[in-house]
Amino acid sequence: MKTKQIARLVMVFFFMGFVMSCDKDDIGYVPTPTPGLPPGEGSLNLPPLNPQLVAEGQDIFRYDTFGNETFWTDVLQMNQVIESAVSPATALSVGLKVDAAALPQEVVTAIQNGDVDLNDPQTTLVLLQLDAVLGVKGEVSQNQDGSLSLDRMGITCALCHSTVDDSFAPGIGNRLDGWANRDLNPGLIISLSPALDQATKDVYASWGPGLYDPRFNIDGIDNPVVIPPAYGLYGLPKAIFTGDGDVEHEPAGPVAYWNRYVAVTQMRGHGYFEDTRLNLVRDYREGDDLVTDKLPALQEYQFSLTPPASPSGTFDVAAAARGKALFSGKAQCASCHSGPLFSDNTIDGRLHPQSASVAVDKDYVNRSATKQWRVTPLKGIWQHAPYFHDGSAATLADVVERYNEENSLNLSNSEKTDLTEYLKSI
Repeated sequence: MKTKQIARLVMVFFFMGFVMSCDKDDIGYVPTPTPGLPPGEGSLNLPPLNPQLVAEGQDIFRYDTFGNETFWTDVLQMNQVIESAVSPATALSVGLKVDAAALPQEVVTAIQNGDVDLNDPQTTLVLLQLDAVLGVKGEVSQNQDGSLSLDRMGITCALCHSTVDDSFAPGIGNRLDGWANRDLNPGLIISLSPALDQATKDVYASWGPGLYDPRFNIDGIDNPVVIPPAYGLYGLPKAIFTGDGDVEHEPAGPVAYWNRYVAVTQMRGHGYFEDTRLNLVRDYREGDDLVTDKLPALQEYQFSLTPPASPSGTFDVAAAARGKALFSGKAQCASCHSGPLFSDNTIDGRLHPQSASVAVDKDYVNRSATKQWRVTPLKGIWQHAPYFHDGSAATLADVVERYNEENSLNLSNSEKTDLTEYLKSI
């Protein structure tokens, strides 16, 4: 089956996402944790989530560009890059993912039979027609000769914060919203833009998979961090590595603060962001605000995303039990990673000074609003290697070794193994 034939087939299945706005007063965010709880235990006594907001937020998370086609198309000209040079094989090689559930059976069969040219950019445009490329929205038209053109394109939250389970093929499967896409190479993708000068291209291209600097285009400093997961956030009064986001600086909620920051300053959606702590104002409204009214629903959906349980058989159960005792005892992990979310940030929004980090990089925090660190919640930590904000620990064993050395814990080899197995189980 030729690509043009597939294009005609999938037009039947093509649909447009419809996003409903909501009022920020519909959402409540008042975590009231029970103090002194052991790690992984207790409740934050959080109110139930609003199912309607969750559904609206899912649509926003997956499909809403906030109008950023005016940047990714009109400025960066990425539609031209994709149309001319990005085949499905190329897209998968830079970490883009394909939602198998969005593929009609005719297309699935054609791919399985080898009747689809995965080295043809035209096939990528077919996938964009189907809304099958996670985090990328495209407006595709058909030319008189039957070929396709990518007229406009933009990006959504799912680009960095969703992946797939590879159930169909590597990079193609069922969506896993909230999972950090550590295969994605956003810097390399951006560096393909013909609108950038070579020096800027070189910086973007140097970051590598799973890394992105959300402040580079603000302060010009090149210091990328790992793409974080977007699950397990309900109950944290401070958002992101440095705790910049809170209700004081974004009434819709702590995660909504960072959603606004990213939607406006990074995705270049039509919205407004201001934080006097950063001496930063960005206004990309073009007679409209396509961000603010969507923040409550978007945050509600992210709050609904729970950390994935550790797969059975991926850790030693007996060793993990011994490691749990070490976590709360000799290894001193529970002094910070406590309560149901394994983070002391649930108690009073507690943050920690620059020196508290054992990551190789200590400087990123100085670019933030707080100049401090938030303790990362650990549930689902097995899923998102590498670790620390700078990705300087490749495995959980490396994390344990780093803390053992930096904090002089004097753990034996067997104790380090047990603690690692416990972390795998969380």
